[in-house]
Amino acid sequence: MKLLKTNSKNKDFLNLIRLLDESLRITDGEDYGFYNQFNNLKLIKNVIVAYKNDKPIGCGAFKRFDENTVEIKRMFVVPDYRSQGIAGSILTELESWARSSRFTKCVLETGINQIEALGFYKKAGYLIIPNYEQYKGLNTSVCFEKVLTRQI
Repeated sequence: MKLLKTNSKNKDFLNLIRLLDESLRITDGEDYGFYNQFNNLKLIKNVIVAYKNDKPIGCGAFKRFDENTVEIKRMFVVPDYRSQGIAGSILTELESWARSSRFTKCVLETGINQIEALGFYKKAGYLIIPNYEQYKGLNTSVCFEKVLTRQI
């Protein structure tokens, strides 16, 4: 597997996002439109695309949240490639990139219907926090954070 650092204009990333959105339309149901408004790609500058045999199979991104924090966005792995550690590799690379860009924390939001995502983020060391900003008061959202430790 190869991981490519790129931006939100990458064609492979955009194709993977289309697949992600198709999936979210199903799992989020009538809430899809509300949540999708927070996925503006113009704000996303840091993207990882995972490839296997030159085929794009997964992606993830982050955007600046505040001066010390990034928000993890648009995590997705093609269904045929799940449970192979690809999402973990993407997330680790995003965290490393954020750390090297002098950020000290990651936050993210996922939906209560994203059962696999909830388990994945907990396993990756993310802790549930009170819902932030646009997700405050929404019982269909779960927000997480992880403090990025310095690598020696």
